[in-house]
Amino acid sequence: MNALRYAGQPGHVESYFLRLNAPDRPRAAWIKLTVLAPMEGPPVLETWFVAFDGERHWGQRERTPFVNPGMPLCANGYRLDLVDGNLAGRCGCFAFELRYTAEQAPLSIFPFDWMLRGGFPRSKLLTPVPSARFSGWVEVEGERWAVEGWRGMQGHNWGREHAPAYAWGQCVFDDGSMVEGFSGKIRLGGRLSPWISALVVRRGERDYRWNAIVDLWRQEATVGATSWTLSMRGRDGEARLRMDAAGRAAACLGYGNPDGSVAYCINSKLADTLLEVRPRDGEPFHCTSSHGGALEFLRGEPSPGAEVI
Repeated sequence: MNALRYAGQPGHVESYFLRLNAPDRPRAAWIKLTVLAPMEGPPVLETWFVAFDGERHWGQRERTPFVNPGMPLCANGYRLDLVDGNLAGRCGCFAFELRYTAEQAPLSIFPFDWMLRGGFPRSKLLTPVPSARFSGWVEVEGERWAVEGWRGMQGHNWGREHAPAYAWGQCVFDDGSMVEGFSGKIRLGGRLSPWISALVVRRGERDYRWNAIVDLWRQEATVGATSWTLSMRGRDGEARLRMDAAGRAAACLGYGNPDGSVAYCINSKLADTLLEVRPRDGEPFHCTSSHGGALEFLRGEPSPGAEVI
């Protein structure tokens, strides 16, 4: 699942990313490595580090010419071994040494495997580690944060471009349950589609899936400036996910597309999260997290007044 999909051709963007959250306070870190192969010019590697603490955030981005990194992934002082779960890096006033252990099996939110291989959709998403435990430390402007038992995940995405617009969210709750979903728009005949959504809930040994993507009449997405609500119905029952990052630290990141355009990711790892599930064949349940949700919005314009990382 973490094999590099870039085959040396122009018109490709691919990212590996990790997110970890403190269990007892609104504090998180996000680490990302991106391969960007533009339609014109040589490919580059981008490394990103963003730290969140309550209403504050810090961010760093570095670029370097691309050299096929293989595994471990190494660039700009970062070393990410996604096989052994070891991460280390230092860049300016940021540094980290981390180790993680997977708690869940890999997850694909798409309903069919061919969607990860074919031309549709243009953007692919996998979650090799939906839930992980992290240990080690993170250093932010000289302050060292001890990391012990922090929960998080590791993701992987790639494609010919970033989606025109999306909301994406993921949360690992205290009882080990996990939710991941998205609402996105795609280009159809030169126009943007309505919101197309999918949702997967993992609880114990069972996955509940609402990922019949074209089933538009049984899904409802509301995408706001800092919040996202998704209601889904399907053969596994009904589910509602609400994530809200209002008043919490959020970074604005500039994502390059192979055609030279830039999309803007409004990114928080401290979202308040509520999940409600009414299974078709079991007891209803709900899960909450006051500051453990990863919530992202991709838009054509940056947040007003935001510094773009």
